[in-house]
Amino acid sequence: MIVLALLLCAGNVVAQQAATPRTVTAGLYVNPPFVTEDHGKFSGMAVDLWKALAAELGIQTTFRAYSTVRELLDAAARGEIEIAVTNLTITQNRALNVDFTQPWFDSGQRVMVDQSQTTDFWDILDGLQDSGHLRVYIWFAGIILAGTVLLTLFDRRFNPEFPNKWLDGLAESFFAVMSIASGKPTGRKNFFGWVGRVWHGLWLFCGIAVLAYVTSSIASVMTTLSLNNQIAGLADLQGKTVGVFAGSVSEDFALSSGFSIRTYPDLEHSVQALQNDEVDAIIGDAEVLEYYAHQHPDKEVEVVGALFEPDKYGFALPLRSPLTRPLTVELLGLQENGVVGDLRTKYFGEVK
Repeated sequence: MIVLALLLCAGNVVAQQAATPRTVTAGLYVNPPFVTEDHGKFSGMAVDLWKALAAELGIQTTFRAYSTVRELLDAAARGEIEIAVTNLTITQNRALNVDFTQPWFDSGQRVMVDQSQTTDFWDILDGLQDSGHLRVYIWFAGIILAGTVLLTLFDRRFNPEFPNKWLDGLAESFFAVMSIASGKPTGRKNFFGWVGRVWHGLWLFCGIAVLAYVTSSIASVMTTLSLNNQIAGLADLQGKTVGVFAGSVSEDFALSSGFSIRTYPDLEHSVQALQNDEVDAIIGDAEVLEYYAHQHPDKEVEVVGALFEPDKYGFALPLRSPLTRPLTVELLGLQENGVVGDLRTKYFGEVK
């Protein structure tokens, strides 16, 4: 009986080894720091982990890169590749089409914004129009124009030193009116005694009031625009346009949350769209966004808000792949002996 049991065990081992391909095609989606590419050479945490697994199983690997997560998963579902290597979130919908290994990384979603975005002149003009201040400014402009004409007619009648040419006279009167509007004395000659002084004082008071109104209204509009445009996390994305990666869980989440979205093949294109004002923010895997912001300080992007939609990463394989079980067993071993933890520390530092 003992000999028979040993023979059966040996047969199982041989069968498992026969079912494990010696050379496999691994599909990749470049998404630093999990998968990076440098002149056709691939590295990153997911690639390093796969290489460690492949070494344990005696597997040789050829790599094939795909442009989007969706293309990578479709290739695995069709059996075009034996394994999909990147930071793939394990979801129920995906598990209907592909097999997943044991999870090897805990993550979630965060929001990226552009720090360099500022309120421009046209934003302020729209804000003034929406708040009704622009209409008041038009009335002020009309009063200034009327005051300029009336002052010109008055000085041409009573002031012999006033310029004879109309353009010169209008310019002189306009300067006097604007001096009053800005709260500065004009130095004009008083033709009406104390009545004229009182009149000048009243106009000076009106000018100061107008200047205070214009200043406060612009400041109010700029403050409102700043508060409305500020994105500090997920709660501020309602009514905004969000950038996501095509075929990612970020896209699924954004659609289910009712956000207006635009899809891009990778983070580089998403950041370019963010800085071109095509989108207001980007939703993506927390570690990917944080790594990009740290590696590209010149881009002036910032990852904001708390982690949401926690998820787990795994490698994907075609359904009923003979590699699924041996990979999961080896992955559990690498987790237990600290290899996975060491790789995480290598790419993300010590966990605080």
